[in-house]
Amino acid sequence: MAPILELRGITKQFPGVLANDHIDLALHKGEILALLGENGAGKSTLMNILYGLYQPDEGEILINGETVKINSPTDAINQGIGMVHQHFMLIPVFTVTENVMLGDESVKAGGFLDRPKAAQRIQEISSSYKLEVNPNDYVRDLPVGVQQRVEIIKLLYRNAEILIFDEPTAVLTPQEADELFNIMRSLVAQGKSIIFITHKLREVLAIANRVVVIRRGKVVGETTPEAADKNSLAAMMVGREVNLVVKKKETTPGDVVCSIQDLVVADKFGNVVVDDVSLDIRAGEILGVAGVQGNGQTELVEAITGLTKIASGKITLLGQDISKATPRQITELGSAHVPEDRQADGLVLPFSVAENLVLCSYHLPPFSKGIILQYDTILKNAEKLIQDFDIRTPSPLTSVGSLSGGNQQKVIIARELSRPIQFLVASQPTRGLDVGSIEYIHKRIEQKREEGCAVLLVSPELDEIMELSDRIAVMYRGKISAVVPNKGISKKYIGLLMAGVVPEEPMQVSEETEIEATL
Repeated sequence: MAPILELRGITKQFPGVLANDHIDLALHKGEILALLGENGAGKSTLMNILYGLYQPDEGEILINGETVKINSPTDAINQGIGMVHQHFMLIPVFTVTENVMLGDESVKAGGFLDRPKAAQRIQEISSSYKLEVNPNDYVRDLPVGVQQRVEIIKLLYRNAEILIFDEPTAVLTPQEADELFNIMRSLVAQGKSIIFITHKLREVLAIANRVVVIRRGKVVGETTPEAADKNSLAAMMVGREVNLVVKKKETTPGDVVCSIQDLVVADKFGNVVVDDVSLDIRAGEILGVAGVQGNGQTELVEAITGLTKIASGKITLLGQDISKATPRQITELGSAHVPEDRQADGLVLPFSVAENLVLCSYHLPPFSKGIILQYDTILKNAEKLIQDFDIRTPSPLTSVGSLSGGNQQKVIIARELSRPIQFLVASQPTRGLDVGSIEYIHKRIEQKREEGCAVLLVSPELDEIMELSDRIAVMYRGKISAVVPNKGISKKYIGLLMAGVVPEEPMQVSEETEIEATL
């Protein structure tokens, strides 16, 4: 039987970059095809071509054996192709029905919207594919996992036969991810076909029927979960062996470096987003903060780093009250910050790599004499850090905005970790990165722990939290629901806490059970 979708010889070039180099890809009816590759490998470009956002320089797209032209997302939808984006495209104040209808409205006589008809169809789709969504619920009231189901219903409502899932578990709890996989299995069982883009190798092995790996714009391999494991997939992606598990050395936590007491933070509308949080982070330990994104973690980090004002409570760093301190004052006390949004908060994109590497210390010797910057010293510093931290850049003078996401993150890591620090706040340090970059950054964070640094690690990736942390604090709706030692605790238990469920007793796993990496 001919594939439902074929990409033949797809080539796309941007100035100085060959993003897709004669890529051939086939998707069969009723299968889940996982698409793997490092950042910048060409996955997103390929999917944007398929979805009509880019036009290929060469090659053709075939659906059911016939060549088609896809010049826009509307063309893609008309050809039965839909995409579930990592960041949902829903209107919170609309109901499920109104969100699904938007752009494809059912109308009755007189030109009025026929909401009951649309709601009935949504109910039928929901029941048929085990999506369990109430058409009358407001999106703002739905958990993240259910919002994702609404996005899937939007595609099925438009009769999509080919569904593209782009990093679909990035904002889900482990339980929600498992539910999504069940939904995906239900979809393919009823004849739908799925392209699944992710950097989590464990998920690929759990859900995919076939795996295609792209490296530097080319297809470099194809395999099946039965014939592969995490190590072989990682090696295929990166082109070398990748160590997927950090070997943590036993350490004894020292004195409290940062203490947070009864912290309350409100947003710009006066809503409390961090609610009476108390935490201590000790020297030589990693305290991981787990939680689905949007439960106050961002505001907690901003308060600790001086980026937002606190409503009440107290924060001390090395015995000094920093509740009202500026970011510079906190930095100069010996604190480092890896922000969750590297481009908005971590870098000055038009500046060179060399300039970004001294953003925390350009005003201090040896990088300045009075008000005069010492560019020779800044350049030598950059050359050393580029080598030490494996930053792949044409030159220290290259604009940091032109680097890949992984190399931009390495610039931040190099700047923050090359200074003498006693406290590291790492907020989503591997967000959107490939396996090679994740491996590298995890090792660097663990190295700081071994040197006696206190580390606060904030991540929505539960695997990452469990891989690196000595203790785990779970945040839900602005509160700390539990703080537990990361020894023998089960992932299911932490996942329930992330969803707001507090089990009576902690769920344990065998001490010998190896915690899987964030891959």
